[in-house]
Parts: sequence; structure tokens; C-alpha cells
Amino acid sequence: MVTTRGRIALAAGAGARWASRVTGRGAGAMIGGLVAMTLDRTILRQLGEGRRSALVTGTNGKSTTTRMLAAALQTVAPVATNAEGANMDAGLVSALAVARDAPLAALEVDEMHVPHVADALDPAVIVLLNLSRDQLDRVGEINHIERTLRAGLARHPDTVIVANCDDVLITSAAYDSPNVVWVAAGAGWANDSVSCPRSGEVIVRDGSHWYSTGTDFKRPTPQWSYDATHIHGPDGLTLPMRLKLPGEVNRGNAAQAVAAAVALGADPAAAVAAVESVEEVAGRYRTLRHGRHTVRILLAKNPAGWQEALSMVDTAAGSVVIAVNGRVPDGEDLSWLWDVNFEHFVNHPVVAAGERGTDLAVRLGYAGVQHTLVHDTVKAIESCPPGHVEVVANYTAFLELNRALERSGRG
Repeated sequence: MVTTRGRIALAAGAGARWASRVTGRGAGAMIGGLVAMTLDRTILRQLGEGRRSALVTGTNGKSTTTRMLAAALQTVAPVATNAEGANMDAGLVSALAVARDAPLAALEVDEMHVPHVADALDPAVIVLLNLSRDQLDRVGEINHIERTLRAGLARHPDTVIVANCDDVLITSAAYDSPNVVWVAAGAGWANDSVSCPRSGEVIVRDGSHWYSTGTDFKRPTPQWSYDATHIHGPDGLTLPMRLKLPGEVNRGNAAQAVAAAVALGADPAAAVAAVESVEEVAGRYRTLRHGRHTVRILLAKNPAGWQEALSMVDTAAGSVVIAVNGRVPDGEDLSWLWDVNFEHFVNHPVVAAGERGTDLAVRLGYAGVQHTLVHDTVKAIESCPPGHVEVVANYTAFLELNRALERSGRG
């Protein structure tokens, strides 16, 4: 039950959220939550009482998996979710506040916030997707994040942990938990887990299996997995799964979303049908028209995410624009550009764009990729021949491009 003080805090937060929207400053999720938390520091715990919550975390795929999970849980009951992607405390407060009567919640949570958010909400399920190097100047060292997650999970032995057993760091975080549902969700990026996070020994990979030398730490046997056409679950469950979202990584995200939904009582077939219906996530993957071009926009934020996003680019469909900014939300250190395999485009010209387009152009030059440089991303699109353009952008470049294309569409 929300206290009187909590109700006052929520009313003030709702007012701030409304003001942000009507003045065009933003969706208001962050400011509304911040105001409510300032007036009542226990408001997150109060909003979580009486709900069964699922938290989704990891370096990449949080928004997509949360969107899929929310869709799957809607087949059971109304769901509160932070669809706008505000994944720290203020955003969670706003998401729960606008759906006060929803008995279920599917919440994307920043990796470093999971322990104290779990303490506040006592979630029924925590979904662990992957851990890899993000912007080190902003996020921190990856093994520290794994240890922090591991310690946080230890305080919630009754929570069901839906964990990706293909990811060494995720497996380590979940390994000691008594209630783990292991999902073979894939791990295309292995550069950040060459040694065991528990012992420092070498990780040996043999096909899909992996193990740590000198210890008994190894890949668990998954209860859920997927292939090119189906999802496979416990007790011989096999269901066709045809996603609208592209890429192998999204099949792994879907498998974890379905596993989590089933853990919360969803019918497996209904959950799969729900995740199949998802075709856009906060502007990602959607196709817009801009003048003589159709534009599909993909988001990438770190080396692992760039590798996955670049693999989704359809070079046969048309032109390619890659846009990179270097602001605080992106990470100001762009040395990670040298970890990304841009050689993928060696036979296809690319337009480098964004505030740090020059840095990208240097990297493309060393990769042997034919390219031009147009800093403004919209103008970069317009420089392409008429037809389809595939755009990959990092965080702030992605947001700016979506806003610009929406304005041009309304104009």
C-alpha cells in the first residue's frame, strides 16, 4: 500500500511528467520519477508491493528483451513496463506509477542498479542477458559488474534467475543461485571472457560448450534453446518461432523472454506468439521514409552491440550510413572503434557521419572500406542514391536522427 506521503510524491511526479511533455522537453519519465523519489525515498519499494516483477539486465538487448517479455506477460495480466528505456531508479518509479493497478511488471534495469532495485522490489524473476565491455570511461570494468551482480543475486535466493549459459560472465553471476533457468541464448562476442571470472584460469571453448581449466566451472546444460525456426523448452517442448525483428541475437533475446514469461505463469505458445508480434523497440529496427529514401535505423552502443548490429545490415538492400557521436551517454572514449570488425563492408561503400565521423572515417580507412564523410546524419542519408538506406548509429546519434526524421515526416 502506498502511504500518504507516497501519494503526495506520486502526484508531484505526475505533475512534473506532464509539464515536461507539454513543454516539449521530453517524455518526462526521468523528471517525474526524480521528483517522486526526492519527496519519498521509499516510493520504489511501495510501488513494487503486491506485484510480481521481472527485471531484465545485461550490456546489450535490455530494451528489446523487456519489450518482448512485456508482450508475453500481457497474455497473463496487465503489465507495468518502462517502454521508453529509462532504466535507472527514476525511470522505474515512473513506469510503475503510471500502471499502479498492473499486477505484473517487466522492467529494464541498468546492470549496476540491479542489486538495490532487487532489494526494493523483491522480484519474482531476474533475466540476465550478457555482460561485455561497455564505455569504460562511463560504466566501469566488466568483472566488477559481474561481482556486483553476483553479490546482489545472493540476497534473493527465492528469485528465479533466467540466465544465458552461453555467456561466461553471466553464468558466473548466476552460478551459485539455487533457482536458475539456463537458456542457450548465444554469445557472439567472447573477447571479454577469455579467462574465468572466478579463478583467473583460461576459458576453453569447444563448439557451444565452454569450461574453465583447473576448476569445475563450466557451461551449464540449458533448459531452453532455439534454432533457425523453433524454440525448445523443458520436457520436450518445441514451438515454431518466426520473429519480425532481425538478427540471431534477437532470437536469443526472445528465448530468454519466453523462458521468463513461462516462469511467471504464461502459456508457452501464447508467449511465443506475443514475442513474434514485436516489430519495433523504441524506434529501433523501424523503417521511415525521408524524401527519396527509405531509412532503416539500427542502434549500437559498444563493441559487442556493434558486432551484432553490423551483422544485421543488409548491404544488398541499398546504401549504408554509420553515425557516431562521442558525448557522455555514448562514452567519450571511442577507442572501441578499433575492436569492431568494419572489414565487413570492404566491398560496399559507407558514408561516415556524426560528430565523431572523422574518427570513424580513419577506422574505415584502415579497414580498407571505401567511404565518404558527411557529419550531419540526415545529409549523409540524402547524399546516398535514391532508394533504401541502412543506418547504424550510436546512442545520441540514434536519438537525434529519429527526431530529425520524425520532424521531416510531419513537415
